[in-house]
Amino acid sequence: MLVEFSIVPVGTGNSSIGNQLAEVLNIVDKSGLPYKANPMGTVIEGSWDAVFGLIKRCHTRIMKSGERAITTITIDDRKGNPNRINKKVESIERRLRKSLKK
Repeated sequence: MLVEFSIVPVGTGNSSIGNQLAEVLNIVDKSGLPYKANPMGTVIEGSWDAVFGLIKRCHTRIMKSGERAITTITIDDRKGNPNRINKKVESIERRLRKSLKK
């Protein structure tokens, strides 16, 4: 499955949340799961248990440094189709006959 998630710490008193997000992406990177970070969130590919265990670890880390966090999760679950984290974009690029901006 592909899961896109974002975590926003709330009430930190600072409009910059880059340090907290860097901590989250460090956890994601160390997980070994395929992922792609983007300006609005992170896409992870893996099994239900692996992905949601990882998101729980990320959410818990943010909660250690604050009183509130908003975590948004979008799931795209398709049976028998691995490596979709790359194949979905490649499919569109084939249709367009060009590469998309990365």
